[in-house]
This record gives sequence, C-alpha cells and structure tokens, in this order.
Amino acid sequence: MCGIVGYIGTAEATPLLLEGLRRLEYRGYDSAGVTVCANGSLDTRKMAGKIIDLEQAIGGNLPKGTLGIAHTRWATHGAPTSNNAHPHFNAAEDIAVVHNGIIENASVLRQKLEELGHLLRTETDTEVLALLIDEAYDDNLEEAVAAALQQVEGTYGIAVVSSRDPDKLVAARNGSPLLLGIGENSLFVASDAAAIVEHTRDVIYLDDGELAVLDRHGYRTSDLRGRPLTKEVSRVSWDLGTIERGGFPHYMLKEIFEQPDSVRDTMRGRLLVEQGTARLGGLSSCLPSQDIGKYNRIVLTACGTSWHAALIGEYMLEEFARIPVETEYASEFRYRDPVLDERSLVIAISQSGETADTLAAIREAKEKGAKVVSIVNVVGSSIARAADCGVYIHAGPEIGVASTKAFTSQVVALALITLYLSTQSEPLLEQAAVAEALHRLPDQINQILGRNDEIRGMAERYHLNKNFLYLGRGYNFPVALEGALKLKEISYIHAEGYPAAEMKHGPIALIDENMPVVFIAPRGRVYQKILSNIEEVKARGGRVIAITTEGNGELDRLADHIVTVPTTHEMLQPVLTVIPLQLLAYHIAVLRGCNVDQPRNLAKSVTVE
Repeated sequence: MCGIVGYIGTAEATPLLLEGLRRLEYRGYDSAGVTVCANGSLDTRKMAGKIIDLEQAIGGNLPKGTLGIAHTRWATHGAPTSNNAHPHFNAAEDIAVVHNGIIENASVLRQKLEELGHLLRTETDTEVLALLIDEAYDDNLEEAVAAALQQVEGTYGIAVVSSRDPDKLVAARNGSPLLLGIGENSLFVASDAAAIVEHTRDVIYLDDGELAVLDRHGYRTSDLRGRPLTKEVSRVSWDLGTIERGGFPHYMLKEIFEQPDSVRDTMRGRLLVEQGTARLGGLSSCLPSQDIGKYNRIVLTACGTSWHAALIGEYMLEEFARIPVETEYASEFRYRDPVLDERSLVIAISQSGETADTLAAIREAKEKGAKVVSIVNVVGSSIARAADCGVYIHAGPEIGVASTKAFTSQVVALALITLYLSTQSEPLLEQAAVAEALHRLPDQINQILGRNDEIRGMAERYHLNKNFLYLGRGYNFPVALEGALKLKEISYIHAEGYPAAEMKHGPIALIDENMPVVFIAPRGRVYQKILSNIEEVKARGGRVIAITTEGNGELDRLADHIVTVPTTHEMLQPVLTVIPLQLLAYHIAVLRGCNVDQPRNLAKSVTVE
C-alpha cells in the first residue's frame, strides 16, 4: 500500500526520490519522507501530509547526495504523524529504513530491544527493524539486514542505507512487492515500476526471501543466508506517457475513457471470432481445455472490485462450462480451511497482482493440491508468479484508486476463459454468438462514453443525496454491487447494492422521496421481474435511475432518469451497464469536491492485512 523509492547513481538523489514518490501517490498514503546519505551523515526530511507539503517544507534546501531512500506511508502501527513517518532510524541515526508491510511479532521484538537498553521513539513496527539492524551490524550492512530479517515474522519490502556504509543500498522483500531498476549510471529500488519508468524500463522483480545490494559497482542478489542468486531482467512494456493524465482532469476519468482500448487489448490475439472460441497461451500448457473434465469444482477468489468481477465469472462458467462454481472473498477463504484437492480449480483475480489476502489464498489452495490460475494486470507481479498459470488482462497501468478499466477487462478475461473451457460442453452456435458479441464491445463502449454529458447532468441532480440503493438481477447483480462501491469509494455517500428481489427483505423500508434507486435493467431473461421491482419503488415515492438497453421505451413512465446502453449477449451486459455507473460516481464525487484519484483512507494495492 505504501510506496518505496531508492536511488544510487551519479545524479542528485533528492529530486529523483521526490519525483518517484509523486508517481506513487495513487497507492494511498498519509505521510512522506526522504533520507539522503552524504558527507558521513544522513540528511532526513519527513512529515505527515501530502508530498507537496514535504516539498514545500524542504524548499530550496534539498538534501545533497547521490544515494537515498524515500517513502509514502499508509498508517498501520501508529497514527499518521511526522514522528511515525518513514524513514526510521537507530538511536545514532546512522541507519535509515523504509518499510512496506507489517511486522507481526513487533511487540515481542520491541520488548526484547527495550531489555537490551534501546529507547523506542515511535509507535511503528518499522523502528524495530532499524534497531535490529543496528544490533546485528558488524561492518557489513547487508549481513546486518539479513540477520535482522531472520528474526522477523510478517511481511516486508524494505530499503536500507547507512552512513557507516555510505555507498550501498540494501533492499529485501517478503510478501510486499519490490523491484530493482537497472539504468545507465543509476540503480533504483521501488515498490512499483511507475516510480522509475521515466528513467529505466529494465527491472528485476525480487521474490520472497530475497535480498539485493546496490552499490557504485552494480547490483547483486542473494537469499537471506547470503547465497547468490541469478535474476532475470524484465522489460516494462509501457512508458511514462501511459501514466500521465493526457489532458483529463483526473486519472479515473482518463481510465474510464480508455476502456474501448483496454477491453480490445484484453482480447487482442486471443478472441477467435470465426471459430467461436478463445486462444489463451497462458493456460494451454497447464490447463488444456480438454482437461477441464478433471475438475469437479471451480473456486473464484478475489477482493473488492475484483470480487465483483469474479461473481460475474461464476455465472458465466456455471452457465457455459457446466461446472459447479463458487466465489469467495480471499480474506475469508484463507482462514477457514477450505475443502480443496487436486480436482479443484482455483481462479485468483487481482488488478495489482499484489493483494495480500489473494496471494495468501493462492498459497492455501496450492498447499491443498488445487490447480491455481491467476487473472492479473501487472506483469511479473507476485500473484502471477505464485499461480500455476494465468491470463494477463493487459489493461495498462491503472492509477486511479477506484478501479474502472481493470474491472471491465477482468470480466472480458473471464468471458474468454469461459469460451476456452466450454469448448467441450456448449453448442458451437452459442459460442459463436458470445465471440461475436465480445468483438463488438469496444465500439459499444464508445457509444456509452458519448453520453458522458448526459450522465454529468444526472449527477448534478443527485450529488447532494446521502444514500443510494443499487439493484440488479442475474449477471447485473454484481454490477449493482460495483456501482455502489464506486460511489462509496470516491464520493463518501452511503450506497448499497442488492439483488433486486432482496429489496423486499429489508431495504424497501429505506425507500422514500430522498432515496435514489439505481436499477440495472437491460432487456433479458429477468427483465419482467426487475420491472416489477421498479413499480414497487415508484409506489413508495423512490427516485428511479434506470440503466437499460437501447429502444426500451417501457421505462419512460417509471424512471426519473434513463441511460441506455447497446444490446449485447446477456453474459456480457455487465461490461456495458457498469460504465454509466462509473461515470455517475465520478461526476458526483467531483461535484462534491472529493479527491477522486486519492480517496481518503484507501490505497490502490492492499498489500497488508
């Protein structure tokens, strides 16, 4: 969740570190800090608040030096204060540490350190690391870091510098993402490639239990026992322009408008329209479509928006592949001793590929013998590497905390997997209809985006309301959940998503003239049922916003506002019906003066429990 940047090279470190932190702002944070090593000492500036506050406090008095580390913190242990901001130090302040993750045995280690005479000055678990490194230090920084980490239980991505060893940066990871950037006359460490892509696109992804040393001569990697490792250098496929706003006022709006391209890129080279199937090279070796009969159940696991996509995938796979499917919150799945074996197929979904609960769910599944497939966006991410095989959605970097284009690409990826796995069970005619509908999606999304002004006008009518209810049936029930989540995330309005039929089992008590009710009501198998639900809301004075298919005039007499979407295959309707809800949430949040790209208390990638 937090952001780490480190640098060693020939240029001044501070401008590069601050720039890297700005590239990581989207991850969510409440304080920031930077430490530069030069002239036999560590020069540190840190404070609670935004990076711009830190920059203003530094002014023209930049810490000087060509080696340094920097951090944006999202509070776990201790309040978001300047004292708790990273970097953290030993008593002599000649060892500095930045840390992502949670040290689970921090209280035990804290007591041990206090017994040794150390006075801890912060509420954080990270300070413990600095003191452990100090205790272990014997003229070799990397050996001290390795010795300290062998006493630690929990997750970490760390970067360490010391004025005792002034030409060295040590980094290590366990459960929290960290990569090295290999540039010309410069080396970087970062929690996300976005921090360094302006300077190099050549990266090395560290795995759990690995340590890296960056110095004036180059880099080397090892395990915590000092045994050398050879790591592959990967190439980041996107460039700086991809993570700029490109004239849009917010990343979220840019990413909503990128969905024709992101959906097209998810299908590129995979969708075989004429054959009515999909070619998925990432699955062909470990999950041949003809082997699907080996599995007696499929479990989809994810968190947040990815869980909503998984729920749609459950409906798709059960309907077309004819295998029992269930969708699990990864945060619950990992703790309840799930019944899995070699006949279970687990599909784990995560935009970042670093979601801690989903990664833990994968490990639980593999320990029980299940086959694990991942659907992720970030190439080289931890979940992609932990799974047996997988599908990259290729949606491009998603900077806005509220996921938009990743959601639609995840749904499309699940549709492709459904086509791939249903080859053995479904009539070719039905497969061909799905493939043709997938092919048309990008152009249909463009049509919906053309109604942006119309949806903005609707937002002006409702942005002062304090509660919303979102209702859908079948494939569009998860869309109701996702629409409500988007509104909650960025506008701080209370919103709930329900299956429309469940309205009568409680939520109907809330409905009055002050309650906007958003119905996802395209024509389809359950349309007449949801029409009855709309009648019930209108009878109680509720305000109805309807998302329906083009040419459906039946709702004109019932709905206060209607947004139409093109007609598509029923299983793909969520890709289209969700887009008006993304735009509605965005415009309401802007009208309320909210920070759309960095909503309070949220982080883009939840890498801690």
